Amino acid sequence: MSLPTTMRAVEISQAGGPDVLRLCSRPVPVPRADEIVIKVAYAGVNRPDALQRAGLYNPPAGASDLPGLEAAGEVVAVGASVSMWVVGDQVCALLPGGGYAEYVATPAAHALPVPTGLSLEQAACLPETFFTVWSNVFERGGLQAGERFLVHGGSSGIGTTAIQLARAFGARVFATAGSGEKCAACVDLGAERAINYRNEDFVDVMKGEGGANLILDMVGGDYIPRNVRALAMEGRLVNIAFLQGSKAELNFAAVMMRRLTLTGSTLRPQSDAQKARIAEALRAKVWPLIASGRVAPVIDSRYALADASAAHAHMENGAHIGKIVLEI
Repeated sequence: MSLPTTMRAVEISQAGGPDVLRLCSRPVPVPRADEIVIKVAYAGVNRPDALQRAGLYNPPAGASDLPGLEAAGEVVAVGASVSMWVVGDQVCALLPGGGYAEYVATPAAHALPVPTGLSLEQAACLPETFFTVWSNVFERGGLQAGERFLVHGGSSGIGTTAIQLARAFGARVFATAGSGEKCAACVDLGAERAINYRNEDFVDVMKGEGGANLILDMVGGDYIPRNVRALAMEGRLVNIAFLQGSKAELNFAAVMMRRLTLTGSTLRPQSDAQKARIAEALRAKVWPLIASGRVAPVIDSRYALADASAAHAHMENGAHIGKIVLEI
């Protein structure tokens, strides 16, 4: 297949707000030996994209400087050592960067087939959130059937994914959200109880249930000591972001006396091999749930590539439920 030499993309002109995103022309990427090139149909919009745009989350060495950590489309080129994909395959993929573009290169092992029954738009919403939730809730957090699981930001892309997967694997699911509409959406997705953090205290609610066995938190700040209070004996807290800051005062006597585990991770800096391992786990254990309709991405809105700044503004105003996508 003959590819063009240049493509449309959205770049970060300088660190700042959504208005610093601008259309540009870039060279079409050429795959390294272990990579594929995808003609992007849709790309997901995620919080790390906004952090990168603001100058707070630099891409790892060797990654594209363009934002965009997930996409879906058609394979149009394969590296010399790639055997798992051929030109014409439809895939969704976790990306090191570069998703806000007509073409993107990514390690072949970080791509997954578009699940049966899903559109490319839906598939573009899977990689970043499903890789994150699987690795943090089920692998790092060790969630088991019957346990009480609390996810903060239940109406976010991460939250809507975590609720569905935790419910599918037999956990009792609780979620926090900031409006009646968002709480209702969490319950519709499988949460046993949605807690409106504007007028309820999640600590009191979880203590009334016996405490959370596992909490997934992307808020941080004063939520950190509150999370510790909300945990059951031998509970686990997993932090994946710090929207309210990464510093808090904490009495570690409670951690010691109740045998708690505090941990966390970020996905983007992990090794290619580790991401490939997560992809294989998703293919084996989660993709069948998606194909059967038990789990599905929740899409809030769609924007054209040229309107990426509006997509970022919408994400940052906090009104969305589920994922925001760019149509390339």
